Amino acid sequence: MSIYLIIALAPLIGSLLAGLCGKLIGRRGAHSVTIAGVAISAALSAWVLYGLMNGPRQPFDENVYTWLTMGGLDFSVGFLIDNLTATMLVIVTSVSLMVHIYTIGYMSDDDGYQRFFSYISLFTFSMLMLVMSNNFIQLFFGWEAVGLVSYLLIGFYFKRDSAIFANLKAFLVNRVGDFGFVLGIGLILAYFGGSLRYADVFQYIDQVKNATIELIPGHPWSLITVTCILLFVGAMGKSAQFPLHVWLPDSMEGPTPISALIHAATMVTAGIFMVSRMSPLYELSDTALGVIMVSGTITALFMGFLGMIQNDIKRVIAYSTLSQLGYMTVALGASAYNIAVFHVMTHAFFKALLFLAAGSVIMGMHHDQDMRHMGGLRKYMPVTWICMLIGSLSLIGTPFFSGFYSKDSIIDAVKASNLPFSSIAYVALVASVFVTAFYSFRLYFLVFHGEEKWRKAEHGEHHHSEEHHGLRPQDNPHESPLVVTIPLILLAIPSVFVGMWAIKPMLFSDFYQHVIFINSAAHPALATVEEEYHGIFAMALHSLTTPVLWLVIAGVVLAWFFYMKKPHIPARIVASIRPVYTLLDNKYYLDALYYNVFAKGSRLLGTLFWKVGDVFIIDKLIVNGAARVVATIAALVRRIQTGYIYTYATAMVVGVFVLVAWTFWPLLKTMFGG
Repeated sequence: MSIYLIIALAPLIGSLLAGLCGKLIGRRGAHSVTIAGVAISAALSAWVLYGLMNGPRQPFDENVYTWLTMGGLDFSVGFLIDNLTATMLVIVTSVSLMVHIYTIGYMSDDDGYQRFFSYISLFTFSMLMLVMSNNFIQLFFGWEAVGLVSYLLIGFYFKRDSAIFANLKAFLVNRVGDFGFVLGIGLILAYFGGSLRYADVFQYIDQVKNATIELIPGHPWSLITVTCILLFVGAMGKSAQFPLHVWLPDSMEGPTPISALIHAATMVTAGIFMVSRMSPLYELSDTALGVIMVSGTITALFMGFLGMIQNDIKRVIAYSTLSQLGYMTVALGASAYNIAVFHVMTHAFFKALLFLAAGSVIMGMHHDQDMRHMGGLRKYMPVTWICMLIGSLSLIGTPFFSGFYSKDSIIDAVKASNLPFSSIAYVALVASVFVTAFYSFRLYFLVFHGEEKWRKAEHGEHHHSEEHHGLRPQDNPHESPLVVTIPLILLAIPSVFVGMWAIKPMLFSDFYQHVIFINSAAHPALATVEEEYHGIFAMALHSLTTPVLWLVIAGVVLAWFFYMKKPHIPARIVASIRPVYTLLDNKYYLDALYYNVFAKGSRLLGTLFWKVGDVFIIDKLIVNGAARVVATIAALVRRIQTGYIYTYATAMVVGVFVLVAWTFWPLLKTMFGG
């Protein structure tokens, strides 16, 4: 218990010290306490995972603290530490540690230095509470906490209008997903035995697996299906799945280190983790799995298309994240939860590497993020160059790199799936392989090879301004300091090797046997992949016979041809397919749709409530109307108050007469026969 408490609380303590005592302890103190906290969590997380891998240790599932008991329902803080949790702990803390160290160099000149370290350490704590939870209440706490801290981090530069717009957008879109998530938790509380603890809910499944619920009178739906879909709506928000993906590219407004942390190992993987944790529920609903697969397929392919036309180096990688999250989600839909978690792990390392390498490039370019102003950086930034190349090769699925083993396993699992939509999903994922290779190496060639475009006169002094930094034509880029490049090197190592090391224990052993539940008879995808697996080298050799590797090669070669040999061709293609380019440039008009329908619609509705409800009904009718009624009645009553005694005496006599008549009327009716 004490070890798990230290894992969770060490980053929180560092965050509080940096945030509340930042001025007192200074910059060095702020980064020292937060890095120490995350390092302690990372070391203990690795120790916990090692213990679970090398011993018969049983999962730890106990409540730590009960903060509310209501009607027999306990709201508790509790830890569930099993193989899935331990895997996520190592991913979150190790990537977070690299990001913390990298931040020392990247944010060295920023006025909000201590505040930023406090935020990212708090972000790490929130994610740890989410993955360590043993009940839905704590899960929801972590779920909302990562959303709140992401709001603070995306809007870190709060004096920029674009940053304020981006963090508000992220916050609101996530609230849409969280609304569905809360409804799903409500159904679990109402129908699954009155408990929110995972173990209790899973034990109760057999009693409700055939239960129905009428959302519309006369139209019963499977309770399990409705619950699973509502929970997945929450995952769509956090893990940025279509159509709730629109917040993620705009989150690039935050500093680069937090882009790496959000996109690689924390917030966006929360939905993947949650669905994997809830596998006993999802295995009972093919409809919910189909919804998951459709959403992931659309995200994987169509977000990749958007990455092909971006010019901001961070946005290319952001759309890459969306596409890879689509891959993970499709794996969940195929009941290959193990493979989805495997891709979460490999993706965490190579995507953090790509983002941090992009940040190193941005530093070398004096905070210019436009790839059209770069080129030829390879000779100036050799460490960043080789690390970006390694990350890109892993991302596109090059054999023997980590990304290859997880991406190819997902594609094979979808091919083996028997769900109705799986054949379309397979084609989309294979097509996405080409798209990923093209935009990844478009970025690579534009940034590190070719002519040094910042030296052109049209970019020169006009480009170098207070609003938009950049290099002057006579300037040379510089390699980043060791505090930046060392995390890159440390992330590059697992980006190459962790896939081949982890594929067998994570996919083809009993490592997740009592954690993730798969009905192999109904959903044979993972079992089929296991039958076809004959080792890491055989898997790499087998890729030569599949279209996937050749599409990767085609994407790389085409990017080289377009941007190195014939750079005028892309402009011609854009001119010839201008409507398609306009559609992609406007991100399928989803942002415009949401803004005009929901944002403006809510404003119109708010104005209607204000004008009709507040101004007319409350002010004019109720408040002012009541005053007018009182004034009118007072004006009438005032006429009765004449001040003459005979008027009052007459009124008293008449009143007494009426009172007597009303009192004796029943007696008079009886006496005179009715």
